[in-house]
Amino acid sequence: MVIEESKVEAIFFAALEKQSPEDCVAYLDEVCATDPSLRQRVEALLNARPKLGNFLQGHAADMVATTLAPPTSERPGTQIGPYKLLQQIGEGGMGVVYMAEQEQPVRRKVALKVIKPGMDSGQVIARFEAERQALAMMDHVNIARVLDAGTIGFSTDDFRFAIEGKQSDPSAIENQKSKIKNVGRPYFVMELVNGVSITKYCDDNRLTPRQRLELFVPVCHAIQHAHQKGIIHRDIKPSNVMVTLYDGKPVPKVIDFGVAKATEQKLSDRTLFTQYGTVVGTLEYMSPEQAEMSALGVDTRSDIFSLGVLLYELLTGSTPLTHERMKQAAHAEILRMIKEEEPQKPSTRLSDSGEGLASICANRDTEPARLTKLMRGDLDWILMKCLEKDRTRRYETANGLAADITRHLNDETVTAGAPSAGYKLRKFVKRNRARVIAGGIVVAALLLGVVGTTTGLIWALREKDRANVASAKAT
Repeated sequence: MVIEESKVEAIFFAALEKQSPEDCVAYLDEVCATDPSLRQRVEALLNARPKLGNFLQGHAADMVATTLAPPTSERPGTQIGPYKLLQQIGEGGMGVVYMAEQEQPVRRKVALKVIKPGMDSGQVIARFEAERQALAMMDHVNIARVLDAGTIGFSTDDFRFAIEGKQSDPSAIENQKSKIKNVGRPYFVMELVNGVSITKYCDDNRLTPRQRLELFVPVCHAIQHAHQKGIIHRDIKPSNVMVTLYDGKPVPKVIDFGVAKATEQKLSDRTLFTQYGTVVGTLEYMSPEQAEMSALGVDTRSDIFSLGVLLYELLTGSTPLTHERMKQAAHAEILRMIKEEEPQKPSTRLSDSGEGLASICANRDTEPARLTKLMRGDLDWILMKCLEKDRTRRYETANGLAADITRHLNDETVTAGAPSAGYKLRKFVKRNRARVIAGGIVVAALLLGVVGTTTGLIWALREKDRANVASAKAT
């Protein structure tokens, strides 16, 4: 049976999001239950990653016997063009990021991202090249700038296959090299962002809600710039919004357009499609249309939803769907929650935080009663507008969101407002369709009973009147 490459990659990237080996194994048990070959392909990719190691070893009797185990040829001290790698500073599903030193024509520290050995499929390389082109199109102070790009030639070591553990197969090496001899492993060089995630920076410095909102506004402007260039980020989350200091002032920088989608332009010479059945993004921050596993419903308003999740976390200390719930639920259930469950209002989430509220407020340098009060009204409305399941009810643009936040900070009237009673009723009916139908049947039965009883009484009274009239005439 031929397994679609995109399906393998989709499951592989989803597995990388799992927080523990046990969660990953449970996920594979669910999605690969009827397809052992698919599971073997995914496990081969997972076991090839140095960060994870062979965490699946010994789990199942049908463990994959032949595992791709390419070594990482780059390491500190490696020279790539004019760049000398200093240390690894990050790793994603398809690329590794190094701090590097550019030696010519100028000397400076940069970030160099290169595709991993073994992650050499056509679609992965197309995504990587799309990220490189997407970043090159950006010119905004709050988006990390691309400085250079190139390709690393493949070596024999990059495609060593481990069969039954350690044996090498020269024919397999040559076969793999022949498939990608005209490709190479792409890399790009971008400005080095020395900073921390926006949530960590805000908590470490105990920023107040107002300060957090002021720091968030430039993030909206950066995403708006990307949208104007025809790029949807699709993976907005704290680790992709870094905060660094310039002259002592915090400046947010949006990074990692690795799953960005071109809305208006072709980003790469390679064809890049998001296949049906592929989930792209990070689950906690994903819009409902992304969870539909189809590219058809994804547009710039998906980023508005993710911005809303990020702001929700900045203000309340947790995402609308909490990490604990996501960890306990199966993958299919998580997707259902993303698509169907309405989020709590921020003020309600804070009120329900219990003992954790003190810590949340301490990180925001605000008293518990005051923080909850601050959320009510404008901020509740702004965030709930971002988090609408129906994208037509969200902000149309990231600048629109930024403008409403600015109005709130200036004590002006915001465009977001409390939903109407009719809208709330429609949402309630949609969420509780079965209960509403059952309740309607009961009410209808009661009404019919009342009508029947009333009709019977009326007839009885009329008959009594007739009898009285007849009796009067008889006498």
